[in-house]
Amino acid sequence: MESPTKEIEDFENNSLKYLQADQIEKIWLRLRGLLRCLVKQLERGEASVVDLKKNLEYAASVLESHVDTWSFDVFTLNDASGDHALKFIFYELLTRYDIINRFKIPVSALVSFVEALEVGYGKHRNPYHNLIHAADVTQTVHYLLLKTGMVHWLTELEIFAMLFAAAVHDYEHTGTTNNFHIQTRSDTAILYNDRAVQENHHVSAAYRLLQEDDEMNILYNLSKDDWRELRALVVEMVLATDMSCHFQQIKAMKNFLQQPEAIDKPKALSLLLHTADISHPAKNWNMHHRWTTSLLEEFFRQGDKEAELGLPFSPLCDRKSTMVAQSQIGFIDFIVEPTFTVLTDMIEKIVTPLIEEASPSGLAGFRRSSLNNIPSDSKRSTVRGTGSESGTSLNCSISAVDFKTFKSTWNEEVHKNREKWKAQAAKGINANIYTCT
Repeated sequence: MESPTKEIEDFENNSLKYLQADQIEKIWLRLRGLLRCLVKQLERGEASVVDLKKNLEYAASVLESHVDTWSFDVFTLNDASGDHALKFIFYELLTRYDIINRFKIPVSALVSFVEALEVGYGKHRNPYHNLIHAADVTQTVHYLLLKTGMVHWLTELEIFAMLFAAAVHDYEHTGTTNNFHIQTRSDTAILYNDRAVQENHHVSAAYRLLQEDDEMNILYNLSKDDWRELRALVVEMVLATDMSCHFQQIKAMKNFLQQPEAIDKPKALSLLLHTADISHPAKNWNMHHRWTTSLLEEFFRQGDKEAELGLPFSPLCDRKSTMVAQSQIGFIDFIVEPTFTVLTDMIEKIVTPLIEEASPSGLAGFRRSSLNNIPSDSKRSTVRGTGSESGTSLNCSISAVDFKTFKSTWNEEVHKNREKWKAQAAKGINANIYTCT
């Protein structure tokens, strides 16, 4: 029997011959790390060359054509990739932003790390807080950075921190709320003194992966200063995804927006990640409804545990009495729409001066380099954001930023979804989400 590596070579020669040379180069450059992983699966008998062909053909097309879109379907990617959506997304985006090359991340370490993340996300078999959600949030963060021009405000290290935080932000989530941990006096609640219980665990557990195994330490080649800066950003961003911080976070950002001073960067990045984390009501109905179904099932499972333990039901956790349509209308009206509105205002305040600055200078597509590695007094540099030595491309021209289109994109979906829920509520379809269409 031929080795898996030989079979892959044959597949490359036979199945990709109809593509243009530059397309082939981009595909193989982007998926070289994933190929190594798939070779391992072949050798263990967990996949066939047919599976590999399917994965590569789909991943090449969807990541090339759709990852920059608001309507990106992470469920389809997960199905086609054999439940590895996070692996495909994370590797693709680190490649697009040239993070792998810039911070000398060993591809083998990256593959091992993201595989471990996927295992952790599957630990509790959650309907919602799983690797698909992590992949979705990571892709949404990418869209927000790219399409709003925020990418031009950030250093490469800060972009890395954003993508890293998105990928790990719910790592090893238990499928229960922080309050459930507190009420049941779980070990995690005791460890973190009832404060941001799971968010603390997500960051800590992800960093333990890096600390305990050099073979998956993707931060190994960072300078000490870069390592500290990235960690500080990641910790702040992930802790800010705790929903108990939501209203204070929004209030603080509104206050920032009223001041003439520059907006605090970690706070801005935290709001961006938080918005991506709760963004599904601003996606198309099919995506939003599917995510809502998954989240409510996760809540109901917690309610089942609460009933067994003799605890009162937490909000939205009682299968028999939860008013689904009304709850979603309330979530959209009081949480999602105001958050997106503040985010949009924040982005306009940050990016508008960058557009004005770039226009006369001709720097229509630039990105700042990591501040800690630039030996200048200003510690500031610009690099072209339209490509890299590795052959990948990133269409991030600041001249293409359109705030009006961005706002209408999410606003229209929010409006349509709200109206659908109102129609469901009017029909009296409240307690059982599975009857919604």
